Amino acid sequence: MFKGCFITGIDTGIGKTLGSCVLLTALARHHAKVVGMKPIASGLIPHEGGWASEDALALRAASTLKVPPELDNPISLPDPLSPHLAAARAGRRIELPLLVERYHMLAAQADVVVVEGAGGWYVPLNERDMMSDLAAALGLPVVLVVGLRLGCLNHAMLTAEAIRAKGLTLAGWVANHVDPEMACVDENLDWLKAHLGAPLLADIPWQAQPDPACANVHLPADWV
Repeated sequence: MFKGCFITGIDTGIGKTLGSCVLLTALARHHAKVVGMKPIASGLIPHEGGWASEDALALRAASTLKVPPELDNPISLPDPLSPHLAAARAGRRIELPLLVERYHMLAAQADVVVVEGAGGWYVPLNERDMMSDLAAALGLPVVLVVGLRLGCLNHAMLTAEAIRAKGLTLAGWVANHVDPEMACVDENLDWLKAHLGAPLLADIPWQAQPDPACANVHLPADWV
């Protein structure tokens, strides 16, 4: 039974949060209790008299299940840096068991959990662990967000190879049109469809104001 997925991307700033919200919005049409989780967020914005992760706020807006922040965003770090550096500046250390525990607490309440990573697949969390280790600890199928821009073919293939080398399933990928001036965009899409070895789950058009509802989504039959 489908219980959720782990969202990674070919790089930082290529639309993992938007891709996560697109999937949450689509999944909410089939499941009553869907929730997004941002285990680690680095870089906070002012919010309601305090500070919050912009990514976590977006995931909450796309979720149908409301939970305490300690479940859907257990680690929030002020500085917009790689998680291991942001944690060091905050005097903290990121520990995988805490994140896994919070995920299971969240999953016990939800029908589906969409977990969004931070940065790329090999972003460091501490002196030993990387984001890929968190994905492996959760054991969820992985969805790769590909920001369509020059260089994305190489980055997408390398990341897909690394996901499979970790023993995880690449369940699908999301195309996000981040560069409205990209040349040969259809040819690049066709190449990725032919070579990534996983289905295209969503195609997100370029938007000045991103709207998850505008994506063209094709969920696998066993996700609904």
